Amino acid sequence: MGKETKKSGADGVRAIELQYRVIREISTGQAAAFQTQTRLNSPKLGVLTPDKFRDVSEITNQAVRLFMLELIQALEAHNTFVERELNFNWISLYMPVKFLKEPRAEKTLLEYFSRYNVPTSRICFELSEKLLEETDGQVSTVIQQMRNRGFHFMLTNFGGNTCPMMRLSDFSVDYVMLSPEVSNYIGKGERSDNAVKSIIGFVNELGAEPVADGVFNSHQAETLYSFECAYCAGSLSGKYMAERYVRRRSDGE
Repeated sequence: MGKETKKSGADGVRAIELQYRVIREISTGQAAAFQTQTRLNSPKLGVLTPDKFRDVSEITNQAVRLFMLELIQALEAHNTFVERELNFNWISLYMPVKFLKEPRAEKTLLEYFSRYNVPTSRICFELSEKLLEETDGQVSTVIQQMRNRGFHFMLTNFGGNTCPMMRLSDFSVDYVMLSPEVSNYIGKGERSDNAVKSIIGFVNELGAEPVADGVFNSHQAETLYSFECAYCAGSLSGKYMAERYVRRRSDGE
């Protein structure tokens, strides 16, 4: 299976390629983690970003198969980054909620992490806001079981206009990445700032670490930090880049 991610097209380009951006600690500016984003390289359609293929893959049975290929690449990248002496806590990877319903989900992950000799805490699985649509308790139970094994989870796009925020209390996750819409409210007025502060406080009260997305200037970052949000991503932190360009700062990170 490890060789599957090495398959290239006619131009030597991977059919599936993860790109990486830094999630930074606001207080120090240091890299805390790397967030991934998948690119599909199609001979006919060109490069497809997640907004072009995720919904379709979720409807079909392709989502889980795609996730397994992405997982291999993320585990390989983890070991590559360690060899480059990069300092980071984890690499995030999108996980379809459908995978959590697979009977052997936990066992499959443990097998792959063991095969690549990667600690379970070093890959943080991103779950979309679709997680909050789950009401039967099955997925919530599986997440908690996997967290007991050391796996980490991060809910993404939280606090957007269509996000059912109160449902977060039904799920135990390690991190909550706020929607860029939340960061965009900063500085619009006292009421807007208070709303952002309340969202961050809500996440903290539930025992998760908030991560702000869409942060593009230092004023936003400083305000978020004053609201007890310790991490941020966005243009201020750095753009997505191919694995080969991810280096230590001294090497041009």
